[in-house]
Amino acid sequence: MAPLGRPIPPPGRIEAGRVGLRVIRVSDARVLEELLRRNRGWLQRWEATNPTGSGPPPGSVSMRPTIRVMRAQLRDGCGIPFVILFDGEVVGQLSVSEISGGALRSSQIGYWVSEHVAGRGITPIAVALAIDHLFQALGLHRVEICIRPENAASLRVVRKLGLRSEGRREAYIHIDGAWRDHESFAVTREEAPRGMLERLRETLRPEP
Repeated sequence: MAPLGRPIPPPGRIEAGRVGLRVIRVSDARVLEELLRRNRGWLQRWEATNPTGSGPPPGSVSMRPTIRVMRAQLRDGCGIPFVILFDGEVVGQLSVSEISGGALRSSQIGYWVSEHVAGRGITPIAVALAIDHLFQALGLHRVEICIRPENAASLRVVRKLGLRSEGRREAYIHIDGAWRDHESFAVTREEAPRGMLERLRETLRPEP
């Protein structure tokens, strides 16, 4: 898979009501480190780990070098690292990865939010904003999200958004110390002609 072949211009803040996305900054390191520290029990089951067992444990690494690597993805045309905002406060992360150009024009999305804002409808809006940006600003055709079948909260997000199930990928990613199965979900531009945010609003709109 080839990246877009050009640096990705960092988008400005993308917002819908109280929820927003913006590209991660090195200055976000401290608040993200604190969020990750406070949410160890909440997030550990879903964190990627090194199958060789080498390196420091998840959650113990300074975010500054990690953020610099993430921002390099913009320059390489292969990813966009966002922070998720609620009322202007950083409450989580959303990462667009595996951006491919050429005949594929696809990408993947991963996300997490702090437990103290979970269940407030923030994540579905953030994911919808990201997908709309990928389709409308970058001209991608397909977005994929892969989720562990035990992760009920993340599964609710893709179901609210109406993403299509593409089945299970066995032993797909090394998570929390072992190779874990993931459920794959996807959406194409043709499936959301008015955008994902509008489709989410229609889903949540009460019946007349």
